[in-house]
Amino acid sequence: MQKAKIIFNPSSGRQLMQRRIDYLINLLVNDGYIVQKFDTQKKDDAMLETMKSCEEGWDFIIACGGDGTVNEVAKGIAKSERKIPVAILSAGTVNDFANHVGLPKNMDRFFQMIKDEKIIDVDLGKVNEQYFVNVAASGFLTSVGYQVQPEAKAIFGRMAYYIEGAMEIPKQSFHPMRVRFESEEYNKEEDIHLFLISNSASIGGFKRLAPDASISDGYLDVVIIKKSDVQDLAQIFISIFRGEHINHPNVSYFKSKRVVVESEEKTPIDVDGEYGGTLPAIFEVVPAGFKIFVP
Repeated sequence: MQKAKIIFNPSSGRQLMQRRIDYLINLLVNDGYIVQKFDTQKKDDAMLETMKSCEEGWDFIIACGGDGTVNEVAKGIAKSERKIPVAILSAGTVNDFANHVGLPKNMDRFFQMIKDEKIIDVDLGKVNEQYFVNVAASGFLTSVGYQVQPEAKAIFGRMAYYIEGAMEIPKQSFHPMRVRFESEEYNKEEDIHLFLISNSASIGGFKRLAPDASISDGYLDVVIIKKSDVQDLAQIFISIFRGEHINHPNVSYFKSKRVVVESEEKTPIDVDGEYGGTLPAIFEVVPAGFKIFVP
């Protein structure tokens, strides 16, 4: 008889998510699973409950929330000696990682995925002492994710990010930052607008922002958008939809296992949509650091 811990962020997604979870609990209980649901209330609740679940002998976790919730669960797994698998149930505004992997949103298919017990190892990213499932980024517009209020996310969904982004553009005025990159593959100091260090191809709702990324290749994908005028920036962002931005002369794209990023400015880092400190920072991959259920 397997024991499943559901870790749910009530502020993620629409209110009907609670009814979907109740339906899933009924499916699990009727099939003989022992189920306990934990509602998060504040930052780090999901991480601490994950660590507790690993210690107490739960068989797997169902992480229900956005990328931030999944990040905390992954962080809890990474900090635990016992690595239990995670079923990710999309409930947030963007859910880049779940969308990239193609995880089911229908409760019957999600339940069947758990029953089938197909579990794979996926990489994690690490920046200093923090972990990320999907992406760490810094620069132009990357603060939008953690500046959007939970109430706005619940009401407006993904549009909340676009609204916040539109408000942020006049503040930043396309001001570039001077950054030094050090890795085996790329060593340069240059003026840039932003950089993204990703584990998956889908970032911020754009499905091909890191088009060659794989969650299990043992590498992180680095996208750097260099100093550009407004016209070039517009062209770069338009071509992101087709994954062709990496061919623009003002964009650098490479894979690496470890990247050191330094800047004299105290530039904030976004880690899976949450504030992750400031530069300088060391970004590195944790191969096969996380186990997930897949269809």
